[in-house]
Amino acid sequence: MDTELLKTFLEVQRTRHFGKAAENLYLTQSAVSFRIRQLEQQLGVHLFVRYRNNIQLTAAGERLLPHAQTMLTALQRARQDVALSTQQARQVSLAAPTTIWDALLLPAFLTVQQLKPELNWRTDSLNRESLTRQLLEHQLDLAILFDPPKTEEITIEKLCEVNLIAVSSATAAALPELLGQPYCYVDWGSTFETQHARCFTEQMPIQLRSNSARLALNWLLQTPGSAYLPELMVSRYLENGTLHHLQAAPTISRELYAAHLTDNQYNQELQAVIQLLQQQFATAETD
Repeated sequence: MDTELLKTFLEVQRTRHFGKAAENLYLTQSAVSFRIRQLEQQLGVHLFVRYRNNIQLTAAGERLLPHAQTMLTALQRARQDVALSTQQARQVSLAAPTTIWDALLLPAFLTVQQLKPELNWRTDSLNRESLTRQLLEHQLDLAILFDPPKTEEITIEKLCEVNLIAVSSATAAALPELLGQPYCYVDWGSTFETQHARCFTEQMPIQLRSNSARLALNWLLQTPGSAYLPELMVSRYLENGTLHHLQAAPTISRELYAAHLTDNQYNQELQAVIQLLQQQFATAETD
């Protein structure tokens, strides 16, 4: 199958607009429409339902979406791997959800990257389902996440424990006020969602939902409100009084894991990376 057709399909799906997809792909709109028709003819299905100013995937298009993403990712990975000569560094692919990257992982990763100059890196932000799928499909070496998949094919190793605490940029510092002020719900995974629902039986006035801890923090710094964020991430704001720890709200602890295929041929190198990440998180906790 022509990968250009799949690229066009993904761009139309992303933009939900043939004209915008054409601009992004440096094509004419008629060329984009022709490519989509070609792909539909090859597959024998309709991929989009076309309304005025509203393009939606059909059920067949929804089923094609993960396959198209997987095929193009695999092709990109193959090109990168083939391009690496025996004299060049081994490439390690590492991914994590956005919340973990911007709240916890980025400083540790940058240090590890400096300590392992013999390695090349490919990094990405993915949700839990994509992380698991890419691990099992050998498209990803290392996944960093809170809720690791439990399967014999995947080995998981604890990196650190993360304390998520309720913080507020308002002057209130008690649980009743938390329930009454604007709230940003940060997606810390399914286990956090369950614990959060158990702790707060009353309906929270959620003004913002986000999978970015950095966005939630910036929101708090500009808007009186509250959110659950890692204690390590907000410590300096607590010290200078910009944020306040809502002591009456329970701390929700999560364990952060590294996950990799048990039969990955580069497990020795991955173990070295994992150990360095563990050391960086341990150092950050004591600083």
